[in-house]
Amino acid sequence: MENLYIKGGRELSGSLEVVTAKNALLPILAGCIISNSNVIIHKVARFSDVIYMTKILESLGCGIKWDGDTLVIDTSCANSYVVKDEFTKKVRSSIFMLGPLISRFGRARVAYPGGCNIGNRPIDLHIKGLKALNVKIEERHGYIYCDGRNMKSGEVHLDFPSVGATENIMMASVMLKGTTTIYNSAREPEIVDLQDFLNSMGCKVSGAGTSTIVINGVDSTLGSEYTPIKDRIVAGTYMIACAMCGGDICLNGANKEHNQALITKLNQTGVRIKCRGDTIEVVSKTRPKSISIIDTQPYPGFPTDLQNQILAMQTISRGTSLVVENLFESRFKIVNELTRMGASVTIKDRMAIINGVSKLYGASVVASDLRGGAGLVLAGLVAEGYTTIEDVYHIDRGYLSIEEDLCKLGAEIKRCNSET
Repeated sequence: MENLYIKGGRELSGSLEVVTAKNALLPILAGCIISNSNVIIHKVARFSDVIYMTKILESLGCGIKWDGDTLVIDTSCANSYVVKDEFTKKVRSSIFMLGPLISRFGRARVAYPGGCNIGNRPIDLHIKGLKALNVKIEERHGYIYCDGRNMKSGEVHLDFPSVGATENIMMASVMLKGTTTIYNSAREPEIVDLQDFLNSMGCKVSGAGTSTIVINGVDSTLGSEYTPIKDRIVAGTYMIACAMCGGDICLNGANKEHNQALITKLNQTGVRIKCRGDTIEVVSKTRPKSISIIDTQPYPGFPTDLQNQILAMQTISRGTSLVVENLFESRFKIVNELTRMGASVTIKDRMAIINGVSKLYGASVVASDLRGGAGLVLAGLVAEGYTTIEDVYHIDRGYLSIEEDLCKLGAEIKRCNSET
């Protein structure tokens, strides 16, 4: 097991290239199985979740070849529609395999997925959407069995704009005769990216980025060469880090539109944000002012994946803030650890009331999930003294060597084996 060791109190400065988005890569990798040819993906960041997804593809018979940060996937020999629990218990993105496997083989068997324990994340919207396309589904012995040999195109109305359900239904329907329409679809940038990737393989998908997506079925697909979008959550995390620590950083490859909800909030704190092309500059010279209310919502609202990070920022801001978590009921696990560092936070149902303190203190804390772990890193950066963060593997699911990125910006942080 590895720990992160942080000495707090250093301002951040310099520039950093933002990595390719994990949440874009995972459905794209799953969607490769729809092709019968080679798919080449460029700028692939080797997040732990991405590595697990390539292992899933290998278990299905695909060839995997790395050339630096380019990934070549040969799907021509894919021969299985079964995703075993040895993979799915490691990564929740395994559920993205349902739609592509149904498209490729007409059936799928996927074990129930694992991933971060941040609350109830039911897959009923995935199942309901697939059933609307006449997929027969059985759930038994920890597996989801899908028979799509009699699938039909049609209309799918999502009760909630679920990102995963939208992506699964998109991929399940690209080979169906006729037109499939998804209403109340998710609007995240990663949905647009998946649409663009599928279209690069010869599919006909339109409307991504709006609440209605239309898929016109095709008879066959092609190989593809594609570069996914940059990671707006990683960019947002480092923007918040600079706001907390003070300093001046430039994030190259960051998309202003994708980060607009965060930029709007940071503008309320006294932090200056400058956007030029695909570069976002963050300048922070004083202790930030509290944001009165932060209310997580589906895109384009404030992202739940940045909630823990901005909550950490509120603990050292001037004033009182209210954070409302509308998507996951267990996403305040970070609070107990922040309290150990001197934060003043009160939880009531899905609300956190934060009274900003002038100083946090280094402590030994534990990352219980991906984004909570990132929030603890940010708290450690501003805390007096040393902070030790355990269970770093959670953070590695969504950040590619977070300590190396932050060291490039001037932070004092290192990774060590917990026994050393």
